[in-house]
Amino acid sequence: MFPIDWLHMSNASEVFLAIAAIPFIYYFIALFSSWRYFRQPKVALDESFTPPVSILKPVKGLDQGAYENLASFCRLDYPKYEMLFCVDADDPAVLGVITRLRNDFPECNIRVLHGSGRLAANDKVAKLVRLTSEAAYEHLVISDSDVRVRPDYLRQVIAPLRNSKVGATTCLYVPNEVGTLTDRIQTMGMMSDFYAGVLVDWQLEGIKFALGPSIATTKTRLRGFGGYEELENRPADDLLVGRLIEAQGCEVKLLRYTIETVCDYNSFSELLHKRLRWIVVMRNMRPWGHFGLLLTQGLLWSLAAVAVHPTMDVAVAFLGTYMCLRMAMALSIGSSGLRQRGLWKDLPLIPVWDAVACALWLTSFTRNSIRWRGADYFIREGQLVPVSSVTSTAPARVSN
Repeated sequence: MFPIDWLHMSNASEVFLAIAAIPFIYYFIALFSSWRYFRQPKVALDESFTPPVSILKPVKGLDQGAYENLASFCRLDYPKYEMLFCVDADDPAVLGVITRLRNDFPECNIRVLHGSGRLAANDKVAKLVRLTSEAAYEHLVISDSDVRVRPDYLRQVIAPLRNSKVGATTCLYVPNEVGTLTDRIQTMGMMSDFYAGVLVDWQLEGIKFALGPSIATTKTRLRGFGGYEELENRPADDLLVGRLIEAQGCEVKLLRYTIETVCDYNSFSELLHKRLRWIVVMRNMRPWGHFGLLLTQGLLWSLAAVAVHPTMDVAVAFLGTYMCLRMAMALSIGSSGLRQRGLWKDLPLIPVWDAVACALWLTSFTRNSIRWRGADYFIREGQLVPVSSVTSTAPARVSN
């Protein structure tokens, strides 16, 4: 038996505790980033810059509150714009809602395209290819069908594009109503985790992506990287649109303006499924950044610190600091910045979300495919490859 080297064991323990505290540095950066972001002035509207706009809506199926979501775009305070839908011909429910919109808002210019006319893995992007080509105007706004906006929306998202150095605008989004426990967990994750990462990116290197619920840009900027045709077999089209526009030397501007989205998670398992799909895509799109999430897992590292050094002082220091900083992040971003009322009631859900997020992150390393719209895909060199096409071309195994 070798004698135990207590001195070196103590040093190793202290080194581990120092490493375990790294997430706290990230939390402080997130707090500083949110303070800076929400302290900046909002865009000053230029009433002389109101170019005509095409609002592009690729739609598949009805979202909850679909009529009110889409009707909010018919109430915009803007001189001239069109709403251009691309829907499947065999989707009568969506067509019924659009017919109702036309009847209720006859003054609104609404056009409907039936199908993309393309074969692509990413049906949404295939629809956007056709929408972009048939849009009447140079300035475009791409928006999901679960989005609800205020009358000043177009003025806000279009105004920064007057500056030729701004290639696109995007904005944060908040839930219009939070009901179920699943909605509350998801909302707490958005406010304290996802947006924290977005604002840290904004602070450290600028925004090099766009957020799917709202993207405003121009046909010229899309043509600069080959248009949506380049993305129709790729995942994370919103991330890529921002990245490819930024690569042209343009700024992607994250506005001090929020829109609303409708919570649509019918069950906790549905939330897990969607979040796992998203994080597997991120592992493939940003592998080093995805691996770096290890150093943002405060709950994991705090529990590990207590396991390695199980004393009351360490437990209080790590778990107490973890919870205080995470609550401060949620309140700074969600309550103070995004004006979400009653968020403090759900602060105890932060460790629940963090545990779920950590489990999904670990699970993502074991997944080689994603399930999307009822089909399974591998992600190979940034492309969506149907699992069925890979298995059908694989050589048959010979049994002995």
